[in-house]
Amino acid sequence: MNYPKTKTVAVQDTYFGIKVNDPFRWLEDDRSEDTKFWVKAQNKFTNTYLKKIPYREQLKERLSELWNNEKVSAPRKEGNYTYYSKNNGLQNQSVIYRKKIGNDVEELFLDPNTFSKDGTTSLDALSFSKDGSILAYSISEGGSDWRKIHIMDVETKEIIETPLIDVKFTQISWYKNEGFYYSSYDKPKGSELSAKTDQHKVHYHKLGTPQKEDDLIYGSKPEEKHRYIYAHVTEDDKYLVLTPRISTSGNKLLIKDLSVENAEFITVLNHTDCDTSIIESEGSTLYLITNLKAPNKKIVKVDAANPQPEHWVDVIPETKHVLNISVGGGYFFAEYMVDAISKVEQFDYDGKRIREIELPGLGTVLGFNGKKEDVVLYYSFTNYCTPSSIYSLNPTTGETALYWSPKVDFNSQQYQSKQVFYKSKDDTKVPMMITYKRGLELDGKNPTILYGYGGFNISVTPAFSITNMVWMEQGGILAVPNIRGGGEYGRTWHEAGIQKKKQNVFDDFIAAAEYLIANNYTSSDYLALRGGSNGGLLVGAVLTQRPNLAKVALPAVGVLDMLRYHTFTAGAGWAYDYGTAEDSKDMFQYLKGYSPVHNVKEGIEYPATLITTSDHDDRVVPAHSFKFAAILQQKQAGNNPILIRIETDAGHGAGTPVNKMIEQYADVFGFTLFNMGIKQLKSV
Repeated sequence: MNYPKTKTVAVQDTYFGIKVNDPFRWLEDDRSEDTKFWVKAQNKFTNTYLKKIPYREQLKERLSELWNNEKVSAPRKEGNYTYYSKNNGLQNQSVIYRKKIGNDVEELFLDPNTFSKDGTTSLDALSFSKDGSILAYSISEGGSDWRKIHIMDVETKEIIETPLIDVKFTQISWYKNEGFYYSSYDKPKGSELSAKTDQHKVHYHKLGTPQKEDDLIYGSKPEEKHRYIYAHVTEDDKYLVLTPRISTSGNKLLIKDLSVENAEFITVLNHTDCDTSIIESEGSTLYLITNLKAPNKKIVKVDAANPQPEHWVDVIPETKHVLNISVGGGYFFAEYMVDAISKVEQFDYDGKRIREIELPGLGTVLGFNGKKEDVVLYYSFTNYCTPSSIYSLNPTTGETALYWSPKVDFNSQQYQSKQVFYKSKDDTKVPMMITYKRGLELDGKNPTILYGYGGFNISVTPAFSITNMVWMEQGGILAVPNIRGGGEYGRTWHEAGIQKKKQNVFDDFIAAAEYLIANNYTSSDYLALRGGSNGGLLVGAVLTQRPNLAKVALPAVGVLDMLRYHTFTAGAGWAYDYGTAEDSKDMFQYLKGYSPVHNVKEGIEYPATLITTSDHDDRVVPAHSFKFAAILQQKQAGNNPILIRIETDAGHGAGTPVNKMIEQYADVFGFTLFNMGIKQLKSV
């Protein structure tokens, strides 16, 4: 492989007296002409290779065929209208429609496909004033995490103010019909796509006033650094709730009584040792979900006058299963994860169990959220073989009915999912879902994607994907283990995979691959490792630790330089999971010991690797992927290709136009099958 030339520079850092070379530091400068030239050269090289794949266009056509089905969201009532989103199939962005209550005439309300010619500007969030007359909506340009907030009169559909700019990581929470709270950072010095942002602030925007006059509510003290501060107003407009965070796990909690003029904030929690949020209020009674002394979470209540933990009273106690909560129609809906499968029970505000919600099958449920007065709630159900469908629920009677289901051109009955449990290196039992076409012969020669994440308390639960269906139509297997670092078994499971226990995550993933090989689902010649973001780190670490484990590696938008990740954008907020190279000599050495960029060795043949990233990813900056590609290309032994595919005008993933997603998946699957020696696609 005659890769494009990548220059090296003499850059060296010193950590606790230990020198570390960083020869590709120059690739961190996303504004330099050298970096832009390198990106163009790599994309040209990658595209030249991908063009050789005989079924690249065939995959794109099949993805387009299956993608081309109508998609609809659950409806929501706001003011005089019911709103919902809809995509006719291949629209780059979904469109917002509405119907006047009592009238069945559909009206196009907001079309994000008109925001930009190429579909790369996406709608992020909709937030209506309390009477539904004014809409504040945020947009993302080119996939960036930076947002603009537009304010619209819903009757005339006219933008009534100059948009708010430079907004990032925020809710839009209205107070009555007067204005809303939002969060952001000061604009960083240097590149807005890579420079560090670590002092979050909450502002209040009063309608009719310029953004420069917005009140700064919280986050002004430089000695009190909070990287994420979210604000919301309770449904009754009585309390403003703040959740300041230093990292992605753990938060302080403060409330302010908005009915009292010049009221001070009351501290509910003054530490970040747990995750706690207010989910509902009823008069002066607050309801909270917390994992304080309850790793699997519980619901408590407390009087707002004395809201500290010593006054909390259990409403829904902790169980052996992890709890997630939704509130709607005057009830709590407790979604429990039982080995990553959803089970839902309904409770009243006193904690009395009303009923278990009968679900359509084994899979993942989302929804049940709504206003107190809602008499109909909605939820979605999906699993690896079943497209996501929407169901309605009468919270009073428990009656449920199918509201909407997609018409996808494939037969889900031809596929099966099975859950297995395997042992990791330290004998920890780990669940894994394996999905494939019925009748598939387990002969060790099945193309298999092993997908993982393993971090930040995020649970990977069964969900249908058009792209996975295209993979399985070709005789492919999808295997998804629920490895440590995730939230499938609560805080204990999460913390078994953080900082100096991060190797547990990699060991769990490696053990999953070994299980698949030992049980003849596949073999190393037909195995691909795939993951994105923190999952990109997972793939990068495993391919450097076990280069012979798989034939193909697919790290997407990965965190790959573990010594410098915290110096970019909001990366310092990930320290709860990772630790940083500045914490201590031991932490530095632990990170350096698995950091993918620092563990590529000469003379080793690494798997065929397709690294994917985007030029507007300001969550995990593309420099991680650039440096990893450069060093892999420099040191690769043997003939397996090392390619990087850099999407333009796209970010970390959210809001990516449909046409770009179809092209990307055609390239990823084509590269994978091609390097497994697959000569032609199966007919479908």
